[in-house]
Amino acid sequence: MGSLRGVRVETAIGLWQDGERRLRAAGPELARRQERVVARIVDELRRRLGGPFTTAELAGLYGEGTDWCLDLAVRAFPDDPRTWDVQTVGDAAFARYVREASDWAGGRIREPIEDAAR
Repeated sequence: MGSLRGVRVETAIGLWQDGERRLRAAGPELARRQERVVARIVDELRRRLGGPFTTAELAGLYGEGTDWCLDLAVRAFPDDPRTWDVQTVGDAAFARYVREASDWAGGRIREPIEDAAR
């Protein structure tokens, strides 16, 4: 997918949700393989971001590019190019990982406490 520097958080979230929809639409055998790739990408996201993170930080990482997701997919299933679709497996992994963001609240970004008090 290359780089999407400066991608807006809302745009990134929409792309990630599209990836999850594509993953759900895959046939059972392909979906099982793609799920394994998604799990590897989520593990790598956890490694790259470390401790607590925000949706903006995750979108920033996404904006730097997702070529590394393709590398993980190819290593997981070198003989099955169907599993290499980064717009599916990469975006689905980001969609899953955003749920762990410190400012994520049930499918939306939680307003910072100081902003909510105004």
